Amino acid sequence: MIDILNLALPYFGLIFIGFACGKAKAIPEEGLAWMNFFLLYVSLPALLFGIMAKTPFAELNNPPFLIATTFGTASAFFLAMFTSQLIGRLSVRESTLAGLAGGYGNIGYMGPGLALAVFGSKAAAPTALIFCCDAIFLFTVVPLLIALTDREHQSLPRTLGMVARQIVLNPLIMSACAGALAAALHVRPPAAIDNTLLFLQNAAAPVALFVLGVTVALRPLAGVPWEVPGAVAIKLLIHPLIVFGLMLEFGPFPQPWAATAVLMAALPPALSVFVIARQHDTWVEPASVAVLIGTFASVVTLTSVMWFIQSGRLVFP
Repeated sequence: MIDILNLALPYFGLIFIGFACGKAKAIPEEGLAWMNFFLLYVSLPALLFGIMAKTPFAELNNPPFLIATTFGTASAFFLAMFTSQLIGRLSVRESTLAGLAGGYGNIGYMGPGLALAVFGSKAAAPTALIFCCDAIFLFTVVPLLIALTDREHQSLPRTLGMVARQIVLNPLIMSACAGALAAALHVRPPAAIDNTLLFLQNAAAPVALFVLGVTVALRPLAGVPWEVPGAVAIKLLIHPLIVFGLMLEFGPFPQPWAATAVLMAALPPALSVFVIARQHDTWVEPASVAVLIGTFASVVTLTSVMWFIQSGRLVFP
């Protein structure tokens, strides 16, 4: 357990440092703009490119794993969506955001760094594949559901075109695809470029966790709607259990791959939930509360999942 705490505490410690700084200094949220830009367009793309480029291309061709993990995310999403409709009597538009809170974990800011720290380079390929498939699924379904419930409803072809552009032009998905292409063609960048990418990759996790802590600190904790605890419970508890079952059903998979999938499923709701809610002016305050509560609750739940994995109690045949 001491080894698990030594592994987990630096990650949560950076979140708490960011949280403390966000509470201590009255710096407007706009001050995070360049840090978020650096993460989204520079550091995290460099990390995903490096992960994919250094992974043998044959390992990336694993359809059963892609189906299992994406189906797990979809199951958690729709379960949280329908549960929120029942508990909070939400509209389809609002429950779509609640479903996002229950299905989309912090696989960008926390996922890669944590998975690589726990499993080493063996987690590189499954981490990148989970990120790409989850992002493609959720950034397709969520905009479609919101567009179909929009008062100023756009035509379906225009909505599909908008969704396609968001996916194709997503810098993280683009970098992962470029890395997979580099792996397939056995392209290796020159040493100077490779070292630059390494600097950027090393900056991704600490900057992302600090920004996460600051952003959570700036979110007001008003009332907690009834549907929020349900969505957070699905994300932190039900989602990893679903993925665990799917790993057994669709497997066998190598232990690092299956364990990485469970770890990624146990991550708290992503900051993207709040960003998308604010972008569409829907379920904004509950989304903020879900990210805040989920992040703090994951100190216990995510550490427990790491303990089950590292202690050998979570073994896949």
